[in-house]
Amino acid sequence: MYQKGRAWIELNMDNLAYNVEQFQQLLSPNCEIMPAIKANAYGHGAKLIGKALQDMGIQDFCVASIDEGIELRKTGITGQILILGYTSPYRFPDLSRYHFTQTIVDYAYAKELNDYGQPIYAHIGIDTGMHRLGERSDSLENIREIWKLSNLNITGVYSHLCVSDGTSDADRQFTLNQIAEFRSVIDALHKQGIDGFKTHIQGSYGVLNYPYLNFDYARLGIALYGVLSSPYDKTVSDIKLKPVLSLKARVQCVKPLHSGESIGYGLTYTAAKEMKIAAVSIGYADGIPRELSNKGHALINGHKVPIIGRVCMDQLLVDVSDLSEVSAGDEVVFIGQSGEEKILASEFANNANTISNEILSRLGNRLERIIVKE
Repeated sequence: MYQKGRAWIELNMDNLAYNVEQFQQLLSPNCEIMPAIKANAYGHGAKLIGKALQDMGIQDFCVASIDEGIELRKTGITGQILILGYTSPYRFPDLSRYHFTQTIVDYAYAKELNDYGQPIYAHIGIDTGMHRLGERSDSLENIREIWKLSNLNITGVYSHLCVSDGTSDADRQFTLNQIAEFRSVIDALHKQGIDGFKTHIQGSYGVLNYPYLNFDYARLGIALYGVLSSPYDKTVSDIKLKPVLSLKARVQCVKPLHSGESIGYGLTYTAAKEMKIAAVSIGYADGIPRELSNKGHALINGHKVPIIGRVCMDQLLVDVSDLSEVSAGDEVVFIGQSGEEKILASEFANNANTISNEILSRLGNRLERIIVKE
């Protein structure tokens, strides 16, 4: 048992390596994994995950912001780091200093980057239907003009799929249309004699549901960590993944709760009978959603116990009336396994009416991240 203080995250890097291997077998031989290490590696810890992936031979990464990229560089990540989001002009010097590859969000932004006057590596974002960042796929003239900007070294072109996680006919057709639009842009560039650039469009569900696509990179995010966004998600691929992260805390104290007594802020839970309750050292400041007040669950000593009362900033209460043995210091599992029982991140998120991507990316910085062995 780890003698950690109050609440922590355990990371199984063997499971991460297993997931990498599974995806490498699923993808075409010419497609390389470009892990998304954004949002603190989906809450797992960007420094630990980035280093582990680099040690596995991964050379290319993507992040949301320049500061996320700088954190990886300072950790010792030496390969390509693609910044998927907008970088303000006052941060352009850092693009060169840290050897980043910047996403071109549209033609006007490309001109801003060029006007900085120093060489910058870039990938052009192509809007094929997401209508977020990227030059529209029907703006071929603007896309071609970007290549004429002398200070930009364009090394890639990419897009993003909107509904690749959907299984309806409409979702699949929309996704196929996006892929076709992206291919048409690539073909048009080749016909103009523009080549030598990398291509990518798949995120996690783009790989899970369209693994046959033969682009240069796959930007794996949530699935690389062995997690699906929802417990109800169905995928074309039958790939088996293993979760990397477990979320745990400690029982602080155990006490009786008498019939008719109420607990916590707002007194939102009242005991209908004699009970035994435990205070647990984790709360919404650590990433436990307040939405789970009076409806979430945790695991103690291999048993599922309900969260009762409101989730507080630093702690919460659980009903341990049915547990014969529970005491201060016992491990409490919110995501992970205890005995024969387990709670998946997707199940935990679903109980909070959200997706695992949001839950994991909001796990707090005061949670210590530790690497464990099976």
